Amino acid sequence: MADEEVPNEEMAEEVEEEEVAEMNVLDALKEVLKKALVHDGLRKGLHECAKALDRRSARLCCLAKDCENEEYKKLIRALCAEGEVPVIMVETGKDLGAWCGLAKLDADGEVKKAVRTSCAVITDFGEETRALTVLLDYLQNQTDE
Repeated sequence: MADEEVPNEEMAEEVEEEEVAEMNVLDALKEVLKKALVHDGLRKGLHECAKALDRRSARLCCLAKDCENEEYKKLIRALCAEGEVPVIMVETGKDLGAWCGLAKLDADGEVKKAVRTSCAVITDFGEETRALTVLLDYLQNQTDE
C-alpha cells in the first residue's frame, strides 16, 4: 500500500506545478494588486507612491509604459533604485488604474470607465497566495539575469 501512495503524492505535486505554470505574470499582478487593495497596502499616484518609496515601505512598484512625462518615470525609477524596490512595467495606465480599483464597473462586473494611473506601489501584500508566489518568482528570475 505504501507503494501506491507515493505515485498519488507525486501526481498531486505535478498538478500543482502545472497550475502555477499556467498563471500569467500579469494575471498574478492583478490578483496581488487586488489583495493589497483589500489589505490597505496599495498606494496609487505620484504623491502617494513617492511618499511610500521615500519612507522605504514599498515592496513592489508598477509603472505604466505609456506615461508621457519622462521626469515622472525618472523620479519613480530613481526612488525604486535607491530603495532597491523591483519595478514591473505595465502596458497602459488605464489597465493599471482598473487593476488598482480606480474603475467603475457595470452590472456584469466589466470595466465601464477606468481612471488612468501611471504608478502604483504595494506596501503590504496582504495574504500569501499562489499569485504572490508566481510574481515573486518572476521578480527573482529578473534580478538573477
